[in-house]
Amino acid sequence: MRNLRWYIAIVLTLATAINYLDRQTLPVVISQLQKEFSISETQFAALNSLFLLSYAIMYAGGGRIADWLGTRLGYSIMMVWWSLSCMAQGLVGGFRGLATFRFMLGMGEGGSFPTSAKSVSEWFPARERSMAFGMFNTGSSIGAVMAPPLLALIVVLLSWRWVFIISGGVGILWAVLWFLFYRLPKKHPNITEEESHLILKSQEEERELDITRQAQRVKWLSLFSYKEVRCLLVVKFLTDSVWFFYIFWLPKYLTDTRGFNIKEIGYYAWIPYAAAGFGSMFGGWLSSFLMKKGLTLNASRKIALGISAALMPVAALVVPSPTGLAIVFISIAFLGHQFWSVIIQTLPADLYPQGAVGSVAGLIGASGSFGAMIFAMIVGFILENYHSYGPIFITISLLHPISFGLILLMIRSISPLKVFANNKH
Repeated sequence: MRNLRWYIAIVLTLATAINYLDRQTLPVVISQLQKEFSISETQFAALNSLFLLSYAIMYAGGGRIADWLGTRLGYSIMMVWWSLSCMAQGLVGGFRGLATFRFMLGMGEGGSFPTSAKSVSEWFPARERSMAFGMFNTGSSIGAVMAPPLLALIVVLLSWRWVFIISGGVGILWAVLWFLFYRLPKKHPNITEEESHLILKSQEEERELDITRQAQRVKWLSLFSYKEVRCLLVVKFLTDSVWFFYIFWLPKYLTDTRGFNIKEIGYYAWIPYAAAGFGSMFGGWLSSFLMKKGLTLNASRKIALGISAALMPVAALVVPSPTGLAIVFISIAFLGHQFWSVIIQTLPADLYPQGAVGSVAGLIGASGSFGAMIFAMIVGFILENYHSYGPIFITISLLHPISFGLILLMIRSISPLKVFANNKH
């Protein structure tokens, strides 16, 4: 099979789409749940925070599991776990049941992105990684685009309970496909000799820098001593808060302040996610394109990050704008964040070798989820007590530009680092 690595990227894209479809189930049907279970703003924020707490823990642990069990078995286990947790939410009788299975959903989903990152590092040369990351990151937008119309249709035709059951069932099917299809390049029966040579040559070039062999012995906690890791921890802490606010609160914002019903959510809420998908693909393409034109890895990544950060302040214009224009501004912010996100997710593979990619990606992802968890509780408090989205949108308009400044200050050069077992560098 020619270009097998790109088929791997397509399967990873499907996984990310399912990930976002499952996590969007609650935000899309929250209005129906509030009528049946009388869930308050603070309780909805708590549900999101419980998901993000377990997501954060497993984002870090999931990367370690991927390094330990391998991407084939590790990803299969994670997918089955979160799919069953999603389905179980359709059987609950109140807030406590939702809280329990929402927490379990986050535990499974948390390992998805670092495991995908490790899969990309196993199959793609450095010059193609940002494009591969862009592909599977676009899956988040595909799943999120599908969620509002598809889940709204299920509510109308069946009930909100079937939203969770059907969405979870799709993940079980993916887990079977992944376990049957995925292998490492050197063990895959369908890889061509040409592609195998391309991948092995790229990995040998990394070994020549004396990175991979050293990384196998690096201690997990020692990663905190690298300023590049510390920078990415802060950056993800700040900017993931923006993304999780949008995906968890957008349907509710449209319902509470713009008067949308479930059908209108289905008609319009997909638009910002479609823009996000374009941002993912364009961000991955632009960075790879700049490298092919002769720019350094450092320059291509930072140019892409700078452009994406410059788009995010439009969020400050959402609240005072009419509905149509507000959706346009939200869509630009979605595009900008996913443009940003695909580059940030590429950086662990750019900076660190295969032996540490899963762990580094897991650490920074966990930081992002902890930041989003704290921000979710702040959002719930503001809405419960002050009933205004204005301060929230102003805050999220500033976090990406601030984060870009931190990257310029703390990561002077995006290039492969030497990671020593004794942590001297």
